[in-house]
Amino acid sequence: MSGPIKAVDWIDEKLTLLDQTLIPLEEKYHSYQEVNLIIEAIKKLVVRGAPAIGVAGAYAVVTAIDQAKRENLNSDQLEDLIDAIGDARPTAVNLSWAVERVRKFLPSGRSAVLEEAHQIAREDRLSGDLMGAIGSDWLIEKLGKKPLTLLTHCNTGSLATTSIGTALGVIRTMQSRQALKEVFVDETRPLLQGSRLTAWELMKSNISYRILPDSAATMAIMNGKIDAALIGADRIALNGDSANKIGSLAVALACHEAGIPFLVVAPESTVDRNLQDGSSIHIEIRSDDEINYFKGIQVAPIGSQTFNPAFDLTPAKYISAVITEKRAYEIAKA
Repeated sequence: MSGPIKAVDWIDEKLTLLDQTLIPLEEKYHSYQEVNLIIEAIKKLVVRGAPAIGVAGAYAVVTAIDQAKRENLNSDQLEDLIDAIGDARPTAVNLSWAVERVRKFLPSGRSAVLEEAHQIAREDRLSGDLMGAIGSDWLIEKLGKKPLTLLTHCNTGSLATTSIGTALGVIRTMQSRQALKEVFVDETRPLLQGSRLTAWELMKSNISYRILPDSAATMAIMNGKIDAALIGADRIALNGDSANKIGSLAVALACHEAGIPFLVVAPESTVDRNLQDGSSIHIEIRSDDEINYFKGIQVAPIGSQTFNPAFDLTPAKYISAVITEKRAYEIAKA
């Protein structure tokens, strides 16, 4: 694929998604005209990453309007379609935030809803550049202007946003400032968003990287191989508690023990201002099949029960700073 990566786009009056379940083996786009298929794509991680899901959800409301007109649905049925979009993944606040933001424009008509969805996408693209600069400034101020080795978990780049990314956007900016030595990429079990997606993005950006098993991250950090770790977030409480891909907490604990920075990088839209802390964040539990099978191949005894949370919660006390497009929020330690 030439040109910038576009995980989410609006082409020929249809929501278009890059199928992230196929990367790195195949780069394939799907266009959608039915809400139930968009919801299925969100749940199956065809599109993933909180900012990207938010933009997709905003465009999906336009799809709902078109579907309602095509099928002669009444206003209550349209509202039900929109509700279903917002509920597709419960942990990522960006989805419900974006859906509710564009829903307010329904009385003004489809064109107004579509323009607001475009505006959300434009804001997300700008926020990536701003987070990249703010996060890089923070790292250079704290650690000095020298090539750093950074660790990241899951995928937080162009595949997870409509921009250069959140945590990966900071990493890309560090590279442009000649302040990056290498990136350690957690493979991110069980769906390998690190080894499949982040490594793919770094390869395309000509950034030096190495993949490590999630269970090796703690050793790398404690042995002094890592200067700082950066992750994204799917929901952040007002006190800084952050929900992110399962395995993030282990990285945070290791960084705390080693005395190195642990940054959460996410747009302001990921901050849930209705939550004082993370205790009430709903953690999505995913299917047994994600653990018991890999690409359709059985890797565990049939019928094995699993514990498969999609996310974990990192308490604010283990976070050095939350980086948004507005500023670096340093967490006051008790």
